[in-house]
Amino acid sequence: MRVLVLGAGATGAYFGARLIQAGSEVHFLVRTARAEALRRDGLRINSPQGNFSASVNLLTQVPAQLPFDLVLLACKAYDLDAALAAIAPAVGETTRVLPLLNGLRHLGALDLAFGAQRVWGGLCHISVALQNDGSVLHLGQLHRLTFGARSADARLDELAPALQAMPAEVRRSDSVLTAMWEKFAFLASLAGMTSQMRAAVGEIVATPDGVELMRRCYAEACAIAAAEGHAIATPACEEAKTILTAAGSPLKASMLRDLQRGAVTECEHILGDLIQRAAAHGVDAPLLRAATTHLRVYERSRLAG
Repeated sequence: MRVLVLGAGATGAYFGARLIQAGSEVHFLVRTARAEALRRDGLRINSPQGNFSASVNLLTQVPAQLPFDLVLLACKAYDLDAALAAIAPAVGETTRVLPLLNGLRHLGALDLAFGAQRVWGGLCHISVALQNDGSVLHLGQLHRLTFGARSADARLDELAPALQAMPAEVRRSDSVLTAMWEKFAFLASLAGMTSQMRAAVGEIVATPDGVELMRRCYAEACAIAAAEGHAIATPACEEAKTILTAAGSPLKASMLRDLQRGAVTECEHILGDLIQRAAAHGVDAPLLRAATTHLRVYERSRLAG
C-alpha cells in the first residue's frame, strides 16, 4: 500500500513509522525545515511499544497527478485549509483519505474537496510529543487507531489489511462516526473544563463542586451527540466519566497547553462546532458555551497582541 502522511509531527510520524514496519510504502509530506532535519537525523520514535529509527521518504510538495492508495491526515484543525491544497495531487479516483483530526467539522471540508466516498472516518488514542531534537516520544502504552468507511466501500476490504498489519492496536469499525462522537464528547469536556479552569483534572475535582461540574459538562456533550443520532453507549460513557473525575489525575487537554504557551487553539473546530450543533438541536449547554466564550476571548486577545 502506498501511503502519504501529511506531516511528520508527533501523531503522523508515529503511525507513519508503524505503517513502514508493516511493509507499506510511506511518504511524508512535510515543511522544508522538517524535511531537512529528517534527512539529517532520520525519523526516530522512542516508545515503550518499540523504538523506530530510519531514513524515510520525504516530500515537500506532491508532484502533479501522483495518486496514493491512502492519505493519512494528521494535521491540526487550524491547518486544514492548507492541508487540503497540499494533498490534492495525491488524491486520485481510488485514493482514500483517513483523517485523524479531533472533532468532526473537518469531514465536511474533506467531503467538499474530494467527495464523501473517498473520505473515511478515523480517530486515534495516543499520547505522543515532538521533542526538541526532532524525535517523537510516546508516553504510555496506548497506541490505538480506529478507522472505517462511512458508507459501503469496496476499497475498505482492499486497504484494511495493510492498516491492521501495523504493530499497534488497530480497530476497523462499522460504526466509525459513533466512535468519533465518543471521543468528541470526551475531548470537548476535557478541553472545556481544563482550559476554563486552567488546571488538570485532579486539581478540578479536588474542589467542592469540581466533580459535579465535570459530570455536567460531559452530560451536555453526550446530549448533543444523542441529538445528532450518535448516543454514547453506557460502557464508553462510564469510562469517560471515570477518567474525567479521577482524583489526583494530571490529565489536561492539549488545548490548555496551547493556551498556556500563548499559541492558537482548536477551539472553533472542537468547542465552537459542538455548541453550534447544540443550538441547532435546541440542546442547552451552558458549561460548554462558557468554555467556548472563555477561549474565544483568549483568541481575540492573542490576535490583538
